[in-house]
Amino acid sequence: MIEKKDLRIVFMGTPEFAVGTLEALVEGGYNVVAVVTQPDKPVGRHGSVLMPTEVKKYALQKGIPLLQPEKMKDPEFVATLQGYEADLQVVVAFRMLPEVVWAMPKYGTFNVHAALLPQYRGAAPINWAVINGETVTGVTTFFLDHDIDTGRVILKRSFDIPDDADVEYVYDGLMKLGAQAAIDTIERIREGDGNVEAIAQEEMMDGTQLKPAPKIFKDACRIDWTLPSKRVYDFVRGLSPYPGAWTTMRQIGVAEEVVVKIYKTTKCQIAGKGMTPGTLVVEKGKLLVCTGDGMLEVEQLQKAGKKKMDAAAFINGLHDIEACSFA
Repeated sequence: MIEKKDLRIVFMGTPEFAVGTLEALVEGGYNVVAVVTQPDKPVGRHGSVLMPTEVKKYALQKGIPLLQPEKMKDPEFVATLQGYEADLQVVVAFRMLPEVVWAMPKYGTFNVHAALLPQYRGAAPINWAVINGETVTGVTTFFLDHDIDTGRVILKRSFDIPDDADVEYVYDGLMKLGAQAAIDTIERIREGDGNVEAIAQEEMMDGTQLKPAPKIFKDACRIDWTLPSKRVYDFVRGLSPYPGAWTTMRQIGVAEEVVVKIYKTTKCQIAGKGMTPGTLVVEKGKLLVCTGDGMLEVEQLQKAGKKKMDAAAFINGLHDIEACSFA
C-alpha cells in the first residue's frame, strides 16, 4: 500500500465546487504538491480588476504552490508541472486537458464529474439533471482520456433529488459527495499500489438514450410557457439561482418589453381555463401564470435592474395585472 506522504498529488480546478474536494484532500493529510487553476478573470466596467478563482484563494490560504497557465500546452507550464513529479492528478470542474498533461503522472489523472456517467456528459450536468426532472443524480470518478467525459469509470455515488430542490441544493450536495468520492478513489489507488479497477463506459450502456449536458447560454434560459406546467417547473428550478430562467413581460400600451427572471415556482391544481400561455392571473394574492396545460404559481422573481422580490411585491408594483403577460 502506498503511504499518503509518498503519493504526490497535483490538483486542478476552478470554482467553489472544486474547493470542496481540494479542502478534503488537504484536511485529510494528502500530499498535494501543487494546484492548477484558471488565470484571474478581469471584472468591472473596464476589466481593470482581476478576480482570482475560488480554488486559487484556498491554495494561497494554505500556502500550496499555484500554477495558472493561459494555455495547457505551453512548454513552460508543462515543464514546470513535470517538475512537481506528481504520481496522480485530480481534476474537478476545470478545463479539457491535452494528453501531454493528463498522461503525465504514473498513476494517471482522474476527474470528479457531477453526474452518473455515461449520462450527462458535458459542462452543466447539475443543471440539466434538474431541468430534465431527474429524481436521482450523483458523482462519478473516471480516468481522463482523449474525449470529454468518456474515460474508464472508477466509482459512482448516487444522490437523490427532491421534487422541490433547485440547483443550489443539488450543487451543495454533490460538492460534498464529490469530495468523498475523490477520497475513496485515492484510497483505492493507494491500496492497489497504483492499480485500480476501472470500467469502460461502453460496458455500462444498456441501450438507453444518453442525455447530454452542454454548457448553458443565456438564450437557452428563456422560459417556454407553452410547455406543460411540470416541464416549466423543472426548467425554473434547474436554472435557479444561477444562471436564472427568464421571460419577457409585455404590457398593453407599452412598447418596451421588460426582462424578468423567475427563481421559484410552485405547482398548483388550478386549471388554465383555456387562456393563452403566459397570461398572468392574480388569485387570492397569488401570482399565477398560464402554461401549456394549466397554471404555475410564481413565488420569487426579479425585474431587470431591480432586486429579487416575492410575488406580493411584484403584484403591488403593477397598475393593471390584466394588461400584462409573460412571453
